[in-house]
Amino acid sequence: MSFLRSSALTNLLGLANLSALGAATFYLKSLHMRNLEEHEEHEARMDGLEGTLRGHIGLIEDSLERLEGQKMKGMSEKAQKLYMARGREDEGGS
Repeated sequence: MSFLRSSALTNLLGLANLSALGAATFYLKSLHMRNLEEHEEHEARMDGLEGTLRGHIGLIEDSLERLEGQKMKGMSEKAQKLYMARGREDEGGS
């Protein structure tokens, strides 16, 4: 019986195959978990930027209305809606 046809070699190759498969699975799982964490951090940053951007858009629209001659005190109703819209979307949308 040759060495290449021995059951010891077959068992050894099967064990090596299972080990490689387990290592690859563990590696891909760790990559996936890291990507999920980075995605959550990125999403949180984008939510903050969205709120800031909505607030600035509201302030710019208020300034434009004042330049056009419309007098108002504080933020307009439209600007207030833009500024507060993100919180309502988070509560009701998802």
